[in-house]
Amino acid sequence: MPALQLSRARLPATTTIDVMDAYGDTRPQAIAAERALTVYLNKREIVTLMTLGDDPEALVVGYLRNQGLLRSAEDLTAVQVDWEVEAAVIVTRHLPDDLEARLSTRTVTTGCGQGTVFGKLLEQTSLTTLPETPLAQSTLYQLLTNLNTYNDTYRSAGAVHGCALCHQAQVLDFVEDVGRHNAVDTLAGRQWLNQADSRSADIFYTTGRLTSEMVLKVAQMGISVLVSRSGVTQKGVELAERFGVMLIARAKGKGFQAINAAGRLTLDAIPPKPPSARSSKEAGI
Repeated sequence: MPALQLSRARLPATTTIDVMDAYGDTRPQAIAAERALTVYLNKREIVTLMTLGDDPEALVVGYLRNQGLLRSAEDLTAVQVDWEVEAAVIVTRHLPDDLEARLSTRTVTTGCGQGTVFGKLLEQTSLTTLPETPLAQSTLYQLLTNLNTYNDTYRSAGAVHGCALCHQAQVLDFVEDVGRHNAVDTLAGRQWLNQADSRSADIFYTTGRLTSEMVLKVAQMGISVLVSRSGVTQKGVELAERFGVMLIARAKGKGFQAINAAGRLTLDAIPPKPPSARSSKEAGI
């Protein structure tokens, strides 16, 4: 089988502009880049993504994978990105027989940048049983500590979300982009393109909300633990229960909210509870 033709069209994730601060002083400031990239699959225009441009080939492959428009990495023959025309061209050996039907049905989701799920993907998704990955409270705390060193773009420029593939407390790969759906798609693309040692990944981390879109994409990657520093949505919880995904929401410091965690989360590092507020009587109210 011929080798995959893959461009390497990475661009810097940030650019610098002059800003005026509250004291009237002008200084340079790094800001997140945002670039348009139109995706073509076998000459068929699919979507235009807004992205940092840090790893565009992995992004478009992961996007098509998560939308169900690519069946396997082996189907890929070429992934070429050209920033001069803001286009990504993906050539594949096979397309879904119902491609046009899929493209005609779109669901606007709550993902940053209005992610779309084509062809009623949710109803069509059939997943094998996910592994019931266990997680210890102490491991979660160590993972959160380890993740603090990975958000380079956020620290310098802000305005981005980060996602990570992890094996327990070890961070295997970390991606930042202007939307959390872009970051998860990039990680999914790197899995297929063998750009990251993610075969042992059993935990997915995101800075964004745990929505139905995030749960679905992570479940498609075969991962059953999803951690976020943000909250959950009702549909996200419903899909987590359906697919067997344990959600760890609002994971900051020593606090978190575990959902669908019975029998899988070991509480081996319970922090002391904060002192109870004085009663009204004690407070003299």
